[in-house]
Amino acid sequence: MRGSETNATAAAPHVVLLSSPGMGHVAPLAELARRLHDAHGFTATVLTYASSDSAAQRAFLASLPLAVGSASLPAVTLGDIPTGAAIETLLSVEAQRSVLALTEVLSGLRSTTNLVAFVADLFGADTLRAARDAGVPGYLFFPSNLLMLSLMLHLPRLDADLAAGEFRDQPEPLRLPGCVPVPGADLLQPLQDRASDAYRWMVHHGERYRDAAGILVNTFDAVEPGAAAVLRRPEPWRPPVYPVGPVIRQHAAGSSPAADTTGCMDWLDAQPERSVLFVSFGSGGALSTAQTEELARGLELSGHRFLWVVRSPTDGGGANPGESYYDGSRSKDDPLSFLPPGFVERTKGLGHVIPSWAPQTRVLGHRATRAMLTHCGWNSVLESVAAGVPMIAWPLYAEQRENTVMLCEETMVALRPKVGDDGLVLAEDAAEVVKEMMGGGEKGEAACVKVMELKAAARSGLEPGGASYETLAEVVNKWKAASEAD
Repeated sequence: MRGSETNATAAAPHVVLLSSPGMGHVAPLAELARRLHDAHGFTATVLTYASSDSAAQRAFLASLPLAVGSASLPAVTLGDIPTGAAIETLLSVEAQRSVLALTEVLSGLRSTTNLVAFVADLFGADTLRAARDAGVPGYLFFPSNLLMLSLMLHLPRLDADLAAGEFRDQPEPLRLPGCVPVPGADLLQPLQDRASDAYRWMVHHGERYRDAAGILVNTFDAVEPGAAAVLRRPEPWRPPVYPVGPVIRQHAAGSSPAADTTGCMDWLDAQPERSVLFVSFGSGGALSTAQTEELARGLELSGHRFLWVVRSPTDGGGANPGESYYDGSRSKDDPLSFLPPGFVERTKGLGHVIPSWAPQTRVLGHRATRAMLTHCGWNSVLESVAAGVPMIAWPLYAEQRENTVMLCEETMVALRPKVGDDGLVLAEDAAEVVKEMMGGGEKGEAACVKVMELKAAARSGLEPGGASYETLAEVVNKWKAASEAD
């Protein structure tokens, strides 16, 4: 275990945080640990699963303060899970089968540190049993937004009320208290097939969330004020909800950014102010071959500058295969080979394409970046908002369609291209939305203004006296008071 036991003192409150596999889960949870250390003097241990081990994850965890240690739970058997099982099933089963080992870890840390709380993320509801058995308060960290959390909390009742059929076939959108109405077809991807194991697991998690002593959420009030007003109110049927975001990846204090091996930062340095569209679908997102070609033609037709992180296509209709949670973020093939013939040469004056990965937070913070075309994963959304960068929404999987509805219709910081009945965005429609966002169209300008307001709200909320800062301080004080009462 790196650092945590050797640097913790008996007096320092200690917290254990368990992340589901995947850097999209590990990063925000580890950043929460960093914030607890920097602002509140905690020591922490970030636990991960053996299945998610990777060089990138190890390097990231090693960059955390010495007071934030890390360790991996022992591997569990997943070979009996059918081939092709949904990622939600894999994540849930791995958590459930790790409860005994986790109980031992928590019990050991309770005897060697001033352990005041255990925090699991959204697929770790079953691991709250380990906290209970070890005599530690068990909390959840929800890395998405309040819309998604509200859906999960209401899901057991919604499932019981929907006697037959699918959510996507309902004539009216789903209306949750304080939230933007969401058409059934835009709900969380695992909820689109009620006969699937993934669906049953999501209902199970919704039930188990009620076992938490509290739920910390990676969002802030200004992004979804209606939902925040509702969920901040105490209710006897659910745990207290604490919006503490944005919790996004930060560079270690005093460190210099790593060398950019992609060349994209040098390319951005040569571009005019606020002239570039950053195109990235995250570490797990991939388009079909046909959609990759249409997007390429659309970017070319738009005539605007772009920086595109290209990943090798999947021909499963653009849905996430789930592999990226376990095998890293790099494409296995040469992604640029899937682009239309001559595309790179024809767009050389305006565009820059790089394979697989880019330093996203640095790109978003660059003066040349005006907007981001994104899959609307919540980490990417928060990073974009924190940088004051509006979005073109191109959802692929998980809760990204829900996020898109909220960002386009409630928060008003994103535009969405027209999508055909076959799920394909044609080149002409892609070009149209790029021109609207990048060329000073009325809707694009309005999104730019709104996102700058949210950037200011996010920054002020994290300062002492701000809503997110004080909300986390409230939780911290509860943890400390409970520990002192023991």
